Amino acid sequence: MTRNVLLAAALLGLGGCNWYYNDVPSPDDLMHRISWFDHMLVSKAVQPYQGGVPRVVPAGAVPVGGGEADWRMGDPFKMEFNFDTTVAKKLAHGHVATRPDSRSGEDVYNTYCAVCHGVAGTGSADAAVKEMLAPSLLTAQARGYSDGFLYSMLRYGRGRMPQYGDKIVRQDERWAAVDYVRKLQADAPAPAVTPVAKKGAR
Repeated sequence: MTRNVLLAAALLGLGGCNWYYNDVPSPDDLMHRISWFDHMLVSKAVQPYQGGVPRVVPAGAVPVGGGEADWRMGDPFKMEFNFDTTVAKKLAHGHVATRPDSRSGEDVYNTYCAVCHGVAGTGSADAAVKEMLAPSLLTAQARGYSDGFLYSMLRYGRGRMPQYGDKIVRQDERWAAVDYVRKLQADAPAPAVTPVAKKGAR
């Protein structure tokens, strides 16, 4: 009799386990019901390698998944705005797909570039710009730079110009800014050519 009662209790207990596993929500399910966790699951802290954030990669590394190679030179942890000019000059204007949320080149330029180079690219929009000593983007020298060279200057900086690759993180928006600079150059009159004085001329 006692043995039968114990056996019945054991069977009831096992049946209770099924109820517990089938009907009591899992902690994993409960976590998704809390909005804070939902937000954190897609945050940069949890998914640090999403979003196309530029990072300095080891020399010789091959980008995987559509990343962009790194052609900066010097110590990446120092403020050395330098890049491999040979790579930059040969860098082709890649066909980087734009997305619906992409900013236009005009938007990017007016946000990051116009403050120093002026809205029209003349480099002398106001007194503050003159103090920055930002050069005109309409000169023969600027027009002669390849698209890849302008892109590299925007990404890494050069000379007095700081890098903007950490601010304009998307490739399509960087190329759009380069395209807009080309538009400013095309819309402006060609710079006057200064005649070169001949030797011995007085």
